[in-house]
Amino acid sequence: MAASYHARSNSLPSSQHPIVSQIDENLNRLRASQSASTSSSIGHNLSGLQDLHECVDVLLQFPLTQQALAQDKQREMVEELLIGSLMLLDVCTTAKDALLQTKECTQELQSILRRRRGAEGLANELRKYLTSRKAMKKAICKALKNLKHIQNKLSTPGENGAVINVLRDVEAITNSVLESVLSFISGPEAESKSSRWSLVSKLMHQKKVICEEEQKANEILSAEATVRSCIKSENMKHVENVQKELESSELSIQDLEEGLETLSRRMIKTRVTVLNIISY
Repeated sequence: MAASYHARSNSLPSSQHPIVSQIDENLNRLRASQSASTSSSIGHNLSGLQDLHECVDVLLQFPLTQQALAQDKQREMVEELLIGSLMLLDVCTTAKDALLQTKECTQELQSILRRRRGAEGLANELRKYLTSRKAMKKAICKALKNLKHIQNKLSTPGENGAVINVLRDVEAITNSVLESVLSFISGPEAESKSSRWSLVSKLMHQKKVICEEEQKANEILSAEATVRSCIKSENMKHVENVQKELESSELSIQDLEEGLETLSRRMIKTRVTVLNIISY
């Protein structure tokens, strides 16, 4: 990225400018951590993405940047990016809704488990939790398809100005981080059904098998697996395990919710700034 900045036109501040360096560093850090699969690593990426959008908003305040975006020849690309940003905001909302739904079901099940003694009669309540998770995964599957559509758009080469290239890079990494969030919430099943991948992508995806250790690292999937196990056995030990797993799941959900909410506000701020520039 550093080399590409030197080759860019003067529509951006000098490549030595601190804000350009910050954007470069943030992009590289996020690209290097795209394989994040734990709640803590994904939360860290959400925080990094928030910082990136803040840097972009600063960049958009420069007169040279605004002049570049306001050019008629860039109009089509800017509008395409705005469409993409709106789709990303919709995906962000889907992720927040999925987390909220999972959290509410988690809290409800926790309350039921605290009130009742023993595992007898809990099977129906546990199945309700799984049914809710299944419905949520369908919504995530649709959101993943939208992300794939955005990704295909962004991977299409074209002669773009320096500012447009930066905004495309930001949308691409935002797309990637949101995909990791959705996959964390739903597990690999929704991701594999989200679109008809190319043969190479399919082969790569088939190799990505979640082992037992990885599932334990995902608090939401671990709780779901424990609930399934409890339904099969219906013994007191598994009920106690469910309670522990649900508590861990709720904590991870809360952290991700906060990260997505802040990211959503930053994305809206960036979008509004671009809209104001081209409407001026």
